[in-house]
Amino acid sequence: MSEANIKKIPVGVSARHIHLSQEHVEILFGAGAKLTEMKPLSQPGQFAANETVAVFGPKGSFPKVRILGPARRATQLEVSRTDAFALGLQPPVRESGNIAGTPGIRIVGPAGEVTVEEGVIVAARHIHFHTSDAERWNINDKQLLKVRVGGERGVVFEQVVARVSDQFALDMHIDTDEGNAAGVGTGDFGEIVE
Repeated sequence: MSEANIKKIPVGVSARHIHLSQEHVEILFGAGAKLTEMKPLSQPGQFAANETVAVFGPKGSFPKVRILGPARRATQLEVSRTDAFALGLQPPVRESGNIAGTPGIRIVGPAGEVTVEEGVIVAARHIHFHTSDAERWNINDKQLLKVRVGGERGVVFEQVVARVSDQFALDMHIDTDEGNAAGVGTGDFGEIVE
């Protein structure tokens, strides 16, 4: 493959985090509460919030889980497989937003608590493609890709879901278990392999 055809992708390693609906933001932080931005994330308009919550599973808990904003249609906790074991849950690997039939969780904030009946997933590894990048590389939305990442323990990740939108910036997301296994971190690069 010529240098011009190498498809390099920046890698972001996602720690456990939670997305909240506005209804749940207000239950957990008080009527009229809004998430406040601590720092922007790689995707336009997305941010890590100053606010955190505690989450409780059948076996364990995490006291300070970062909320990612803005508020979403449905509340969703994204964890690694290791996190899931610690909580005592067995969530499926799913694309973000696909929470039907997933385990629930109890969430506690400074103003209240809520138990969701579903919403815990291990996020499927994926790449956000801006439409122009996808067109340039002939990538289709929902296409499954293979991506080689270097690091001291380089691996090829299979079943990487392509997500294409003109609202996205080019970025691959893997979880902490995957990043640790491959010896890579945020700021490293992967390469799509044929």
